[in-house]
Amino acid sequence: MTRFTITATIGQPYDEVVPAVRQALSDQGFGVLTEIDLAGALKEKLGVDIDRQVILGVCRPPLAYEAIQADPSIATVLPCNVVVRAKDGTTTVVEAFNPDAMLGLADNTALQKIAADAKSRLEAALAALTPAV
Repeated sequence: MTRFTITATIGQPYDEVVPAVRQALSDQGFGVLTEIDLAGALKEKLGVDIDRQVILGVCRPPLAYEAIQADPSIATVLPCNVVVRAKDGTTTVVEAFNPDAMLGLADNTALQKIAADAKSRLEAALAALTPAV
């Protein structure tokens, strides 16, 4: 069974990791299309407190275009979400949707190459974040 996230635990505070994640994703050709302050949204809508976290909806346009050409319905799982979450004052968790998981949604061999490329780039972006815990 494919794990649906790629995860890195970083030994740095949240406020330092968020811009580093943006840069690491950019270095891999991903742009941030959407940003959701999940903690802020849940506080506003439900009055509940959770650890600080942001959901970044990221896209690498050439991969998105290839995927949509292979299967137009794959657009329902685009953009790829990357979550940056404060674990404590000095540790941050970064999780990205594992593109391999989308292969279970569509029986299309063309998507395998696209998913492998996206996964490799996301893994490289997370690996570039240092220092890891």
